Amino acid sequence: MAKLTRITTQKKNKNRYNIYLDHGRGEDYGFSVDADVLVKYRLQKGMELDDATINALIQTDTIHKSYTLAINYLSYRMRSEKEMRQYLLEKEVEPEHVDEIIKRLYNEKLLDDQEFANSLIRTRVMTSSKGPLLLKKELIEKGVTAMQAEEALQYYPFDRQLEKASKFAEKKMRQDSRKSRKQQIQSVQQTLMQKGFSGDVIQEALASLPEEEENDSEWEAVVYQGEKLVRKYERKTEGYELKQKVKAGLYRKGFPFDLIDRFLEEYVDN
Repeated sequence: MAKLTRITTQKKNKNRYNIYLDHGRGEDYGFSVDADVLVKYRLQKGMELDDATINALIQTDTIHKSYTLAINYLSYRMRSEKEMRQYLLEKEVEPEHVDEIIKRLYNEKLLDDQEFANSLIRTRVMTSSKGPLLLKKELIEKGVTAMQAEEALQYYPFDRQLEKASKFAEKKMRQDSRKSRKQQIQSVQQTLMQKGFSGDVIQEALASLPEEEENDSEWEAVVYQGEKLVRKYERKTEGYELKQKVKAGLYRKGFPFDLIDRFLEEYVDN
C-alpha cells in the first residue's frame, strides 16, 4: 500500500496533476492524472492506494489522454472510423485502447461513417469540380463502405453534376480555343472522365456547348496552328511537299479539310 501525500498542479498544463506517494520510504513522485480522472476517483491527500488501484489509475489516465487526442483530431472536421484508427495508432496508442476509444466515440455520436460520407459529399459539391465516381473512390479510400458512399451521393444529383460538367466544359473550350473543335471536344471529354463524371453526364454537357459562330474561332485556330507548322517545316522543304506536310499536320489536329485547303491557299506559297 502507498499513501497519497501530495497533489500539485503541473506548471505547463493546469488540467494535469502530479500525484506523490509514500510507500513507507518517504515521499516520491508517483504518477500524473488529468483533472477529470482526479475528480472521478476523488483522489485526495491521505488516501491509501494499493498497486492494482495505482495501475488502474495510470491506465485510465492513459486512455483519457488518448481520448483527448481523438477529440482534438475531430475538432478540425469530421473523421471516418478508418481515419481515426490510423491517427491514434500513429500516435502510438495501444490497439486495445484504440478499440475502447472508437466505441466511446460511437456511443457519444462523435463518429458516424454515414454522416461523415454525407458531409464530405455536400462539401465537395460546394467546393470542388470532381464528379461522383471520383468522390465515391475518395470515400472508399477513407474507409466508408460502397453502400454508404452510394447513399451519400444522393446529395450530388444529376442536374448538379451536369451543371458542374457543363461549366467546366465551356471553360476548357475557351482555354483550348487555338485547337480544332474536334481536339477541344476530345480534351473536354477526356478531362471530364478523369474528374469522375459518367458517360451520360459528359454527353449532355458536350451537347449543351454553344455552337461556333460562323466558324470564326475554328478559322483562327487553323491559322494559328498552320503558321506553327509552316515555321516548323519551311526550313527543310518547300512547295508541294511543304503543303502536304502542313496539310497532314492540320488534319491530325482535327481540322476539317475545307479550312485546311483555305489556309494552304491563303498562307502557303505555291
